[in-house]
Amino acid sequence: MRIKITKSGPYLVTGGVPLREKIITPVGRGYRLAEGRELPQAKSYALCRCGRSSTAPFCDGAHMNSGFAGKETASRALYEERAQRQEGISLDLLDDGRCAYVRFCHTHKGDVWTLAETADTAELRDLAVKAAGECLAGRLVAVQKDGKILEPELSPEINILQDPEKEISGGIYVMGGIAVESAEGYEYERRNRLVLCRCGRSQNKPYCDGMHAAGNGFVDR
Repeated sequence: MRIKITKSGPYLVTGGVPLREKIITPVGRGYRLAEGRELPQAKSYALCRCGRSSTAPFCDGAHMNSGFAGKETASRALYEERAQRQEGISLDLLDDGRCAYVRFCHTHKGDVWTLAETADTAELRDLAVKAAGECLAGRLVAVQKDGKILEPELSPEINILQDPEKEISGGIYVMGGIAVESAEGYEYERRNRLVLCRCGRSQNKPYCDGMHAAGNGFVDR
């Protein structure tokens, strides 16, 4: 399973990666991913990266006449080299600053940073670990005091995000360590969780940086 970034063009997905649409849905003071519309499944497919396709999430060639450049600008340093460590009472939190504006880091007991720093019960600790593991961008990773990384088990899958609460469309949530290859042939570090830009506006391509929510917002349909 592989996602190949093409120069100023779409993401080419091969290997039969399951494709889903997911809806960012408020639940109390938190969020969950609900199932969206059913999308066609195929061994290979091309996903829009410029944000202008009329057949979203699939590419329709709009990038060729839109002036979309799509230059990749993200750091290629490993996650643990980029991430800052926040030490807490019962666990630590790694944070590399990449945000896709999906808001899963906020829970009914507070945000994940506060929870990780102050959790002094098993309930709060478990909630902090859950919230960190639900950061779709992979920005946040919970770490035990003995150094063990706490990652959820995720099967390979690609999810097209929709955010009706904010009246916008989100990025492309990639699960389960699927390989992402640059236009030049460089393979990015494999991550269990990451979000790719599909509005064309990110300043940290190929990753989402929340720009789909800026200004008038990005809507794919």
